[in-house]
Amino acid sequence: FIVVSYMQILAAVLRIPSEQGQHKAFSMCLPHLAMVSLFVSTVMLVYLKPPSVASPALDLMLAILYTVVPPAGNPFIYSMRNKLLR
Repeated sequence: FIVVSYMQILAAVLRIPSEQGQHKAFSMCLPHLAMVSLFVSTVMLVYLKPPSVASPALDLMLAILYTVVPPAGNPFIYSMRNKLLR
């Protein structure tokens, strides 16, 4: 569902006639997409890694990555995006 949604957003952005409008739309979407990708990839690593790779340190690092980094990064991304809109 998420992948299909992002594909529809990409198609809508590519239909914007002006190159400047496309650039502005991409500059707003890419940081959010980066955070979503970081969250989804680390969650997938945690739950889909083979049991032979079990390491408490690795589990802790991945847990911190998907529970702390995206929520902490969102205010930074949205504050930057609001400055670009002005």
